[in-house]
Amino acid sequence: MSREMRTSQAPLRLDRTQILAYRRRVQALDERLPRRPTSVRQSTWAGLQDSMPRAALLSIHARVEDTRPDALDGPSLVQVWGPRFTTYVVAARDVAPFTLGRLPDDPRRRERAEDTAARLHAFLDGRELLYGEAGRGLGINPNALRHAAPTGTVLIRWDGARAPTVRTVAAPSVDPFDARLELARRYLHVFGPTTAEAFADWAGIVPVAGRAAFEGLGTSLTPVRTPVGNAWILADDEPALRAPAGPAAPARLLPSGDTYFLLQGSDRELLVPEADRRRLLWTTRVWPGALLVAGEIVGTWRRADAVVAIEPWRQLPHAERAAVEAEAASLPLPGLSGPITVRWAT
Repeated sequence: MSREMRTSQAPLRLDRTQILAYRRRVQALDERLPRRPTSVRQSTWAGLQDSMPRAALLSIHARVEDTRPDALDGPSLVQVWGPRFTTYVVAARDVAPFTLGRLPDDPRRRERAEDTAARLHAFLDGRELLYGEAGRGLGINPNALRHAAPTGTVLIRWDGARAPTVRTVAAPSVDPFDARLELARRYLHVFGPTTAEAFADWAGIVPVAGRAAFEGLGTSLTPVRTPVGNAWILADDEPALRAPAGPAAPARLLPSGDTYFLLQGSDRELLVPEADRRRLLWTTRVWPGALLVAGEIVGTWRRADAVVAIEPWRQLPHAERAAVEAEAASLPLPGLSGPITVRWAT
C-alpha cells in the first residue's frame, strides 16, 4: 500500500485529551508498573535521557513501583550516547535501535563512525577508561568518540560525578535499517501521534532518513489528525488511543529531559498550550523538571542535594500539595544524609 493511498483515507481525529491520556498510559505515568525486570524495560522503551545526574533513575521511579537508588547498576540496563548523542539509559538487550538505528547513511560519515569505533576498540583492548583518557590516547578530541556510538560497539558509564568511562562490545547482529525501523516504531509508540520530521529531529538523523523509516513501516502506520496537524500512529496503537482515559496519578516529578516532555515544535503547544509557561519549562539552557499533577503539567521543579524547589503555575489546593510532597519524599536518591525537603516558590 503506497503512502498516497494511505493518506487518501479519512484520517482518524484525535483530540488533546485522548493524545495526552494515551501518552501517560503508555508511559505508565497514570499508574506505576510493579517492580520487575519487564517493567524496567518497558519504562525504557524509547530510552531515558540521563544527561542530568540521576535523571534516568527518577524517570524510572515515576513509572515503576519501589524503584531503588541502585536501579541503574544492574546488568539489564546500560548507558549509550543515544539520540542526538546525549547520554541515554536503555535496556541492554535494546542497544541496537538506539545505536545502529542512527548509523549514518552517508558513506563518509559512516566510515568515520566505523573507523573511530575500530580504533577505540583496538586501543582499549578490553579495558574501560575515562573517555578523556581514551580520546587522548587516540590523539583526538574525546568528544569525537561520540561518532563511534552509532556502530553499537561503544557503551559508556556516567554517574554525574565525573567524566564518563567508555568500553567496547561486539556489534549487535542487526541490520542498521532494521534497527532504524525498530527505533521509529518505539518512537511512534511512546510519542505518537507524530511525524517523520519529529522522529528525525529526536533521533538526530537527517530528515530524509526519518521519512525513509516511516515509509519502511508501510501499512503498520495509520494517518491521524490532531489539534496541531496531521500525524501518524502505529495501527496497533489505535485501540489504546480510542480508549477512555483512566484516572490520572495525583502527582509525578518528571526530571529534566524526561520522555514525557522531550518534545519540539508544535508538540510542545499540545502539551503546554500557554506560551509563557512553555518558556518556563523548555528554557534556553538546562531544562527544569516538570511537575505533573492530575495529568497536567502545572509547574517546574529543581533539586539541590536534599532540597526540592517547586514553582507551581497555579495555586495548588492542600490535597495536591500533599501529593506533590509525598512524591518528592519518595525520590530514590542515593547518598542523602537526611530526608528530602520541599520548598515552594511564593
